[in-house]
Amino acid sequence: MSRAVKPGPHLGLIAGGGALPLAVAARCEAEGRSLTVIRLAGFADPALNRWPGVETGMAEIGRILKVLKQSGAKTVCLAGTVSRPDFRTLKPDLKGASVLPGIIAAAARGDDALLRKILSVFEAEGFAVEGADDILGGETLPAGALGSVRPTAVQLSDVHKALHVADKSGELDIGQGAVVVDGLVLAVEAQEGTDAMLERVAGLPQALRGRPGLGKGALAKSPKPIQDLRVDMPVIGPRTVTLAAEAGLAGIAGREGRLIVIDRRGVIETADRLGLFVWGEPG
Repeated sequence: MSRAVKPGPHLGLIAGGGALPLAVAARCEAEGRSLTVIRLAGFADPALNRWPGVETGMAEIGRILKVLKQSGAKTVCLAGTVSRPDFRTLKPDLKGASVLPGIIAAAARGDDALLRKILSVFEAEGFAVEGADDILGGETLPAGALGSVRPTAVQLSDVHKALHVADKSGELDIGQGAVVVDGLVLAVEAQEGTDAMLERVAGLPQALRGRPGLGKGALAKSPKPIQDLRVDMPVIGPRTVTLAAEAGLAGIAGREGRLIVIDRRGVIETADRLGLFVWGEPG
């Protein structure tokens, strides 16, 4: 007889944009885990309103901490996309005003320093930090092909170069993704995000990138070597696959266990339908 798994402690989900916060919240619900969602204004999906929580400005640190403590949250998870703000336009509360100078100083050193500073604010208040991948449990990219399509030797060469470029970009704290076709680097992800990068690739001359149904090259995503993997782990979902196909690419790749796959079934179905590979580089 199997023993029921006890749900984790009450979670405070700090939700930015995209599908990742929704996936985290849905997993908590499925496992019977209680949570409070802090919906960051201007970023969080309105669908998150179905879970208890509040909408707040990103500089209202005092309010965020108060809500989390009153809810009984013991851990926090930062998930979703948040564009770097114009700090001059933020409206901090008293606590926010006290920590904002340190956050601004960290931001000047790069996104990873900024994220580490933000995490330290929550840790100083007694919260443990959980990664979205830990909460989702097993929803990271496995080694090999995810789906029925496998990359050719030529495509694998593009995968390896794209991963190398993504790694080097990450070392410079630029971004997590790169697109390579026939050995040529077509794009490196920066502040615009993966979707916008793929849309940019789709606007390049077709001779450089292939076309839907006859794709070439690959998008690769890799975590920055210096980043805290509890936040900002690279993510793909069905929309990523669709945009990669529209950009004329042959597939998507990442490193085994270091890329979150949202809606695994949807990713596989979309990739197989469009004829794209989704590849997990072993090791």
